[in-house]
Amino acid sequence: MKEKGQQPASGLTEPSRLYKKKILHAPPGSWHFKFKPSVCEGDMMDDSQKHRILMVSDFFYPNFGGVENHIYYLSQCLLKLGHKVVVATHAYGNRSGVRYMTGGLKVYYIPWSPFVMQNTLPTFYGLLPIIRTILIRERITVVHGHQAFSTFCHEALMHARTMGYKVVFTDHSLYGFADVGSIHMNKVLQFTLADVSQAICVSHTSKENTVLRSGLPPEKVFVVPNAVDTAIFKPAVDRPSGSEIVIVVISRLVYRKGVDLLVEVIPEVCRLHPNVRFIIGGDGPKRVRLEEMREKHSLQDRVEMLGAVQHVQVRSVLISGHIFLNSSLTEAFCIAILEAASCGLLTVSTRVGGVPEVLPDEMIVLAEPDPGDMVHAIQKAISMLPKIDPQAMHNRMRELYNWHDVAKRTEIVYDRAFKCSNQNLLERLSRYLFCGAWAGKLFFLVMIVGFLLWQLLELWQPADDIEEVPDFTLPCSCDEEMLEKNSVK
Repeated sequence: MKEKGQQPASGLTEPSRLYKKKILHAPPGSWHFKFKPSVCEGDMMDDSQKHRILMVSDFFYPNFGGVENHIYYLSQCLLKLGHKVVVATHAYGNRSGVRYMTGGLKVYYIPWSPFVMQNTLPTFYGLLPIIRTILIRERITVVHGHQAFSTFCHEALMHARTMGYKVVFTDHSLYGFADVGSIHMNKVLQFTLADVSQAICVSHTSKENTVLRSGLPPEKVFVVPNAVDTAIFKPAVDRPSGSEIVIVVISRLVYRKGVDLLVEVIPEVCRLHPNVRFIIGGDGPKRVRLEEMREKHSLQDRVEMLGAVQHVQVRSVLISGHIFLNSSLTEAFCIAILEAASCGLLTVSTRVGGVPEVLPDEMIVLAEPDPGDMVHAIQKAISMLPKIDPQAMHNRMRELYNWHDVAKRTEIVYDRAFKCSNQNLLERLSRYLFCGAWAGKLFFLVMIVGFLLWQLLELWQPADDIEEVPDFTLPCSCDEEMLEKNSVK
C-alpha cells in the first residue's frame, strides 16, 4: 500500500528552493518539481535523517571476498542505525529474485548472468529499467556502488545520476597507470565518477590512487577503512603447542596475490627451518604452480593444500597456525590480515599499497615483494613468536577496527552527499566533456542517450504506476536470536 503524504527521507538540494510535487516517486533533481519560495533547502535537510540506501555491486554473497564482506557487514550496521538498506547484484546460479538475509537485509538478485570473473557483460542501458523500478519501489535516496571493476556498479551509478539520485562510490582496489587494462579501466572510472556526489576509499594510499586515476577533487574523497567481526574471529582457547610452527596462507591463488612469490619462498623456508609447516587455503589458476612446487621439492608432508575454504571455516584454519603470510603484489587494504590478527596470528606481508597502514608495527612484519626479503621477514617473525600474546592482539583489534564505527563514518559521507547541490542537465553534462578530447564527447553522447531512454520509460511506465513495497523490519528479539545462532555456528 502506498503511503501518501509521507515526507521523503531525502532533502531538496536545488538552490532555487524547490517544492516536490510527487514526494514519493521523484528523487531530487528529477522533473517532478514546482517552485515554492517558502520551502528552502535548509527546511528539508536534517543531519540526523535516516537514509534509504541501495548497495550495488557485482560482488556479493554467496560469493566470498573482501568486497562481499564489506557490503554485508556495512549493511547490517546501517540497518541497526535505523537506515533502510537494499542490495542489488546479479544472479548467482539458481539464486535469482528477491531474498532476505540476517537482520532483514533485502537483496535483489537481478537475473543477469556473470560474464567473466563474476562481472556482468556491459550493456550501458540494459540495466536502466530494472534499476529504475527498484529505486522507485524501495523509495531509495542514496545509491552506493562498490568496486572499480564492477560493470554492474558503473551502470547503476550512471543511471542513478541520470535520474537525479545522490550517489556514493567506494573503491576497494589499487590500479596502475601503464598497462593497457589499467588505462582503459581508469578511463571508465573517470567517466563514472565525473558526476559522483562523494567517494570513499579504504586507505590513504587508495585515496591517492583513486584521485590520480579519476581526477576527483581530493575534498570529495573520504577514507573509511574496512573492519573485522571480532566476535567471530577470535583466538583459540589453547594455542597450537609443540615445536612445530605453522604458517597459514589463505587467498585467491591468482597472480595479483603473489603466488609466484610463494613458489620461491616456501621451499627456502622449509630448507632453513625443518620444524615449519605450511597450510594453504584458496583456489585459482595459480594453484597448479604450487602443486608443481610441492612435487618438485618433495614437500607433500609439509605443505597442505586445502583448496577453496568457505568463509565460515576461515577461523578454524587460522587458529591452527602461528603466522599468517600475505604475499600480495597490490592491495588497497587486505581484510585477510585483520582476520588473522584478530585470531592472534603474527602477520608477515609484502609492503605494498595500503597494507603498511593496517596494523601496528608490533603485529606485522613487512617485506619487499622479493623472495629473499620475504624469507628474512619470516625468520624475523619466527623469532618474535614467543613474545606474541594472541588474546592481547585480539583485544587490540577489537579497539582498532569495528564495523559499527565504519557505518557511522559512512553515514557522515551520506550526509555530506545530501549537502551537495543538484545541477541541471546541461551543467552535469559539461563535466563529461572534460574527460578527454574524444572520450569526453563519447561520454557526453552516452549520457544524452541514457537521459532520453529514461524519459521514454517515464512515458511508457510512469512512476505513479509502480507500486511501492512496504518496509520490512525484523523484530529485535528475532534479529539477536539469528545473530546468536550464526556466531555459534
